[in-house]
Parts: sequence; C-alpha cells; structure tokens
Amino acid sequence: MEKEKLHRFFAGTTSIQEGMDIRAWMEASEENKRIFYKERKLFDALMVHDDQTTNNCISTKRIPKIIRQWLKIASVIILTLTINYLYQKYKSENEVIAMNTVSVPAGQRTNITLPDGTNVWLNARTTLQYPVTFSQKQRTVFLKGEAYFDVTKKKKTPFIVRTDKYDIEVLGTQFDVDAYPDQTAFETTLMKGSVKVTSQHFPEQTITLKPHHKAYVKDGQLAVTKVNDFTPYRWKEGLICFKDEPFQT
Repeated sequence: MEKEKLHRFFAGTTSIQEGMDIRAWMEASEENKRIFYKERKLFDALMVHDDQTTNNCISTKRIPKIIRQWLKIASVIILTLTINYLYQKYKSENEVIAMNTVSVPAGQRTNITLPDGTNVWLNARTTLQYPVTFSQKQRTVFLKGEAYFDVTKKKKTPFIVRTDKYDIEVLGTQFDVDAYPDQTAFETTLMKGSVKVTSQHFPEQTITLKPHHKAYVKDGQLAVTKVNDFTPYRWKEGLICFKDEPFQT
C-alpha cells in the first residue's frame, strides 16, 4: 500500500472507495495492520511537529487554523465510520451461508434437532436443508417432502418453512407439512400454536391456521378444514395408517 495514499486517508482526503480498499487491505493480514498503525503514528508525529513550528502566540490568524485542524480530524472520524459501515455491510451481504442437508431414502424416517433446538421428524423421500447457524432475524429451512416440526419458541425470530410453492411462518408450534415436489397436493396441519401459510407465486393467498385445522390446495386456492383424526400424522412413530382400505391375501 502506498504511503502517500495512507497519509491522504489519515488526512481525510481519500474517496470512499479508496477508504474501503485501504480498510480491506488492512484487514487482510497482521503485517498490513502493523504497517497501517506505524504510518498512522508517523502521520500524527508530523502533524504535531508542524504545530510546534508555528508561533506559540495565539493570534487571530491562528484561530482559523485550529478550527481547520479540528474539522480535518472530524472528517477523518466520519470517513472512517462510513467506510467501516460500508465494509461490514458489503461483507454481510456477500457472506456465504453454510448449509446442512438431510435426505431420507424411501422406507425410512429420521429425527433431527436444528441449531435453535427445534425438533424435526422427516418422513421417507424427504429432504431438509437448514443453515449451520440461524440468523438473528429469522430461522428459514427448505423442505421437499413431509416433516413434522416441534418449533422452539422465539418471538423475535420467526421460523419459516419454505416448500416449492408455499411458505409456512411460525413463532413456536407443532405442525406437519406434506409437500412432495413430485405431487400436486400440499397440506399443512396444525396441532398446537399458530402458523401462517402463504403462496410464493400469489402472495395475496395467505391464511392463518388455528390448532386442529389443516390448510390444503383446492382448485388452485388455499382452503382450510378442521381435523378430527390425527392418526395419519403418527407416521413419525413408525406407524403406517390405512383408512377404509381392505387387506387382500
């Protein structure tokens, strides 16, 4: 890094882009940090020496110079804060989120615990993708297939399940989602708490479920019906349920 550019940065005369470049260069290695602070000390020493060579008597001509020095220091502080904000914003927007992916083959089921403590049962032929660490704003997972969620309650951090067509948003609840990508059917059944179901393609299609109710698709629209029999949702216990299906030998 050129010393002249560093000194212009300390003096507050660099552009915002130059300041961001200097900030990124400084953060790249410990050696760069050492050079940065070394040049900063040298720059400060030169500033002090320049002040000492002037007349010690305060005159009407010196007062504007003092003001200029304070304005220069203030501009350096403001520029540094601006660069730091833009650098952190750029870093967060371009940060790659590490994801975990769990896939369950046909004929099997599995139970996992998410980073926030949420318990999830995955049915056969189901894939769940979730971040290694949830953000502070929301907890988003991606589901293909069927899963039963027992969500850890966090009022300020909503839990969102994204399927290929619909989003389910909750705060803390127990519910089942049936959304296999190779099937046209979609169902969300609420056992406890509250969930909001929203169409990804038609955001105006949104409903809020009450416990013991199910959201499903009818004629391309979201519909709601009451659930009286929860036996079909005991698949997570390893039970296969049949209704009005005769056994043949």
